[in-house]
Formats: sequence, C-alpha cells, structure tokens
Amino acid sequence: MENRITQLFGVEHPIIQAGMVWASGYRLASAVSNAGGLGLLGAGSMYPEVLQEHILKCKKATSRPFGVNVPLLYPDIEQLMNIIIDNGVKIVFTSAGNPRKWTAHLKTHGITVVHVVSSLKFALKAQTAGVDAVVAEGFEAGGHNGKDETTTFTLLPVVRSQIKVPLIAAGGIATGAAMLAAMVLGADGVQVGSRFVASNEASSHQLFKEQVVAAKEGDTQLTLKELVPVRLLKNKFYEDLQRAYENGASKEDLKNLLGRARAKRGMFEGDMQEGELEIGQVSALISDIRPAKQIVKDMVREFEAAKLGVSRL
Repeated sequence: MENRITQLFGVEHPIIQAGMVWASGYRLASAVSNAGGLGLLGAGSMYPEVLQEHILKCKKATSRPFGVNVPLLYPDIEQLMNIIIDNGVKIVFTSAGNPRKWTAHLKTHGITVVHVVSSLKFALKAQTAGVDAVVAEGFEAGGHNGKDETTTFTLLPVVRSQIKVPLIAAGGIATGAAMLAAMVLGADGVQVGSRFVASNEASSHQLFKEQVVAAKEGDTQLTLKELVPVRLLKNKFYEDLQRAYENGASKEDLKNLLGRARAKRGMFEGDMQEGELEIGQVSALISDIRPAKQIVKDMVREFEAAKLGVSRL
C-alpha cells in the first residue's frame, strides 16, 4: 500500500489513528504503530508533564513512527511544543487553530507537520503555511467540528482539486471499504477515530466504549454551535442542552451548563449521564471492542477485498 502518506510517515499502511482526547494514550498509539499504521498521542487532554510521560512510554512500547496531535488553542501550547521538540518526536498533527504560528518552527526541528481542517479555505491556508499534509475532516466526525457542516465525501474532492500536498480523509471512516471510497475521491490516506475508541488499548472508560458499541444510527448529534460545534452521543447532558435551547438559552447560559471537564467526566471517568460523550456518526457501524492491531488488520483486509470487487465491475 505504498503511497505518498506511507512514504511521508515511514509506515506500512496509510491508516492514522486520530489523536483523540481521553482515548489516545501511549498504549493505543504504540499498538497502532506496531500494527503498521501511525499512532497519535492526543495531547489535548494531557498536562505537559503527562504528555512527557506518554511520549517516553510510547518510545519504549514501539520502535516505529508515532506522532502527537496538538490543539493549537491549548493554554500551555508552548510547553507542549517544547516537550515534543525536546523528546525528538518527528510527527505533529495540529488542529483547532492557525497553523502559521507553529508550522515553520516545528519544521526547523525536522518535524513533519500535518494540519486538520474542515473546509477548503482552511486547507489552502494550511498549505500556504507550509504543512506537509492536510487532514480534511467532515462533520460526521466525533468531537469538535467545523461550523459549515460539510460532509467528508463532499469535502474530499473539493480539497483535492485545490491542494498539492498529500490529503488525509477523516470523518465517518471505520472500514476498509470506506477507506477505498475516500481514496477514490482523492485521499492518500485516512484518519480513523471512533473505531479506535472501541479498542482494548484506548484509554477511555470501558462504559464509554460499551456505549459506542451500543450506538445506533441517529444516536449522535452536532450541538453547541454557538461555542465550538461538537458531536455527542445523546444522553442526559444532551437532553439538558436541548431543553436549554428550547428555553432560549444564551451563549453564556450554554457555557455555564457545559462547565469544566465534562468530557473527562464522561469519556474518561465513565459518567454516562452527565458526561460529554464525543463520538462520530460511524459509531452506528461499530459492533465490538477489538485490539487495535486487529482493527488495522481488518481495515487492510477489507480495503483489499473492496478494491478487488471494484476491479471486477
């Protein structure tokens, strides 16, 4: 499966495990890298000293490439970047912010930089900033999303037609068939989040993993667009949000209702009622919790089978 993405990262398969908050610790990242994909540590839910710990543990757990996903709006961003540079991490995925500020600095330290976008406008800005690749993420994805609500399979060909750097598809991808479809539309690789949440190695709470497996079509919803759009599983907290909207809640009211650390409360600590449960629409296709190695293996097998089926048409 050698292509621009496998060459860029030095991996066997163009499958990237998304750097998700409260799910992407060193166990998951190293397992995906050992399976031939690219594992990412999710720095968005880590204090600087925790990121340092996970980088060191990931280095011990795999000799293969891995990276770190860094939300650029993180309050201690300089500390995170210094830790990444000082520990010799060679791949950084940035998100939720302007890549111009950090891309050149990271690249002077020999780091490959990828930025996550939700629109053609931001893809072009990322390319101008000098990134090595772009992740185009549709609003099917879990967690924080773009405000335009553009679907993955609409976004991909639009971005592909305008950028020259390698393109990674994200949002709604959990199978090898979806991976093939994304590549037909112009992607060089895929970033997979929700499928890896339901893995043995994900650091998220077991109850959250079970909720993901139990989810059906229509069980997630994009909400909180007045703050930062986020796709959630429907639960008591989601219903509280709906009632707040019905009662004419202001932006400040929504901030107060959201409070602090609600995602940690749900996804990491296991409060399935009051927690914020971030997951993608593709959770409806996830029926079990598997080892990360098996997820990668299954996606590659499904991809090859789907490609063979298409070739026979």
